[in-house]
Amino acid sequence: MSMKQTKNAVVAYLKQRKRNKEEWLESVADTIVAVKQRDPAARSTAEILLLYSGVHAMMAYRIANRLHKQGKYFSARAISQAARHLTGIEIHPGATIGKGLFIDHGMGVVIGETAEIGDNCTIYQGVTLGGTGKDVGKRHPTLENNVMVGAGAKVLGPVRIGSGSKIAANAVVLREVPENSTAVGIPAKVVRRNGERVAADLDQIHIPDPVAQELRKLRAELQAVEEQINKLDKA
Repeated sequence: MSMKQTKNAVVAYLKQRKRNKEEWLESVADTIVAVKQRDPAARSTAEILLLYSGVHAMMAYRIANRLHKQGKYFSARAISQAARHLTGIEIHPGATIGKGLFIDHGMGVVIGETAEIGDNCTIYQGVTLGGTGKDVGKRHPTLENNVMVGAGAKVLGPVRIGSGSKIAANAVVLREVPENSTAVGIPAKVVRRNGERVAADLDQIHIPDPVAQELRKLRAELQAVEEQINKLDKA
């Protein structure tokens, strides 16, 4: 390699390092802004930067994710596991996460390798974005922009959670949730969409009686048998 080629390589390397640093600092700034906007307990930028485990987890994830994209899988995983021990939050380096993710409290959060998270999402403690064990390739959920996942909720498999939707605390989501919806329960069901309650049959009075239905069926069969017997007798 000539001197000129060496110089060009060094310059390109330094420029890339500078871009990486700027992108990382910008992502940290986005995270701090997200915390300030969504956490009424946050008092200062210094407090958020130094004391918020969700911010520390995201700072480590950005570095690990860059290494993962470069094929440095061991180094990426080492950083993510170190962050897990320090913060209680496990984010696989292969996950795809947009800007402004706020992981509130964070202990016990798990985000799988093929999970995708859009911009300005909020995740509370104990949330799992995991797999079901039966899928290959894309195995983990996709959260579109502005999704909130409540404490202890589990979103499992390659399901999509639409923009602006909310997953209630301790819900278990196994199916797609449309945008601007609220899902609750185990398994989770959509109870609100676009601000309106989803119609549900909650009538506990006018419920078909299965025993009465079977008795009516038996009565009809007996009547048919009696008619056949009467016809034979007449014959």
